[in-house]
Amino acid sequence: MHELVLICGEDDVETVSDALMELDALAVSVEDADADTDAEKALFGEPGMPAPKGGWQRSAVRALFPSEADATECATLILAQDWATNVHVQTVQQVPEQDWVRLTQSQFAPVEITPEFWIVPSWHEAPAQAKKVMRLDPGLAFGTGTHPTTRMCLRWIAKHADLAPGWDRVLDYGCGSGILAIGAALHGARAIDAVDIDPAAVISTEANASANKVPSIIKAALPDAAQGEYPLVLANILATPLRLLAPLLCAHVAAGGHLVLAGILERQADELKEAYAPWLKLEVSDSEEGWILMTAHRAA
Repeated sequence: MHELVLICGEDDVETVSDALMELDALAVSVEDADADTDAEKALFGEPGMPAPKGGWQRSAVRALFPSEADATECATLILAQDWATNVHVQTVQQVPEQDWVRLTQSQFAPVEITPEFWIVPSWHEAPAQAKKVMRLDPGLAFGTGTHPTTRMCLRWIAKHADLAPGWDRVLDYGCGSGILAIGAALHGARAIDAVDIDPAAVISTEANASANKVPSIIKAALPDAAQGEYPLVLANILATPLRLLAPLLCAHVAAGGHLVLAGILERQADELKEAYAPWLKLEVSDSEEGWILMTAHRAA
């Protein structure tokens, strides 16, 4: 087995990857070419959803071939293309035979949200102490336990499960993979509108809801499907869209209901408080790795 490593820019990653597969590569993966240096960049994607970008500014595209001759021929053909002026060969090297599926799966362990609530890849057994288990296979951030903003939202849901009898309607605004909607469903929510501007997120949420046996509870759709008031409104997006969405999200919070916001850096707390002040009083409820969770409660 031989590995061909090509260095290219972010804009060429998809083209290079497609070309490698067309030229009979056995497997193709993309890594940060500047990993373990000061230039390394984080690129997060949640379980069940693709990463926000197809590659890094300097990407290393790795491809496996049965022989050195196959790898060399592939590199020669790619470099001869007009679009490949910024593609370079880093190396062609022999790699030992391994069970690549088993090796890849071994890198992703179950993720603890609380001692009783875990996210577990499909090939793992759930920990003995897990009373609630979400089955989601990894995106690029899963190896670190999903993104801190997601962990904080799920932790809030788990710690407030005593409120679930009142969660007859829940809104997950910007649902992505549906991970927050599924978390709410597993903790007792009875009906959830999971909405996103991306149709791919709607499809992913439906698939993940089915995998977790809660498809009848979660209705995935485009944002126009969010109607009326909800006892619980969840939005894990980013500070700028959250600021712009303040009147809309606050209007969806029912009397006695809770608003849970994430995707906010610690330094952005005051601007979010100011943006929501005409409707609700936001407070910082949790923090992790420079990110914060902000919540509000509307009086009954």
